Amino acid sequence: MLLAERHQKIVDLVNFRSSIRVSELSEIFSVTDETIRRDLEKLEKENKLRRSHGGAVSIQEKQSEVDFSEREITNVMEKKVIAREAVSQVEIGDRIILDASTTAWYMAKNLPDVPLTVITNSIKVAMELSKKEKIEVISTGGMLLPKSLSYVGPLAERSLDNYQVNKTFLSCKGLDLNSGLSDSNEWQALLKRRMIEKSNETILMVDSSKFGHREFSHIASLQSINQIIVDAKLDNALKEIIKEKNITVTTVNLFNESAS
Repeated sequence: MLLAERHQKIVDLVNFRSSIRVSELSEIFSVTDETIRRDLEKLEKENKLRRSHGGAVSIQEKQSEVDFSEREITNVMEKKVIAREAVSQVEIGDRIILDASTTAWYMAKNLPDVPLTVITNSIKVAMELSKKEKIEVISTGGMLLPKSLSYVGPLAERSLDNYQVNKTFLSCKGLDLNSGLSDSNEWQALLKRRMIEKSNETILMVDSSKFGHREFSHIASLQSINQIIVDAKLDNALKEIIKEKNITVTTVNLFNESAS
């Protein structure tokens, strides 16, 4: 296969898959990983794709990142009561991570102005917390995703290496009992994985509509989660299966009454 032909096929694969790993490409084209890395470097310079950690992602316009304004009006009541329950689990002096989900934003709006340290990749969360004088806010920085108003990428991931927190509060686009947490955007998935790794305890805030769905990018296994806060619509059988995995399930109804 000619070099130009391989390059075109790589671009086609990346655009079709949204993202792909170096190891997959080297196997497909029967060349070394180093050859693929050189290919990706050249294609990035030609603005045909963007290199990512361990692979490449498409730069074509795609729907994997939903506008924050759209997410803000989806399952609003569920997200608000889940967020309020999450706030009740924050203690004075805690060091926490909040992701760029709308539930984390609702959580930021409800956090009391008490001594806390909050690390976030969300511009919306950071702006909300800037109104509270006693809360120290640390932004990850990184590559801005304009639709979600969040920072991602290697710089955002590396910034978390400097910290260890008490609790991470995050959400996800899909939750499957076998494959675990997933997101439609690879950059978000990689950063959420790092958030989990840097925390003593991870609390997943997710409404029941996310259960049974698998999105494109894997975040982590279900066993990496300590607690799930979910609305009361979640099937009782699913709750029991999750509890059998030694994960606390806290359910909240629309009147903000919770039960474990």
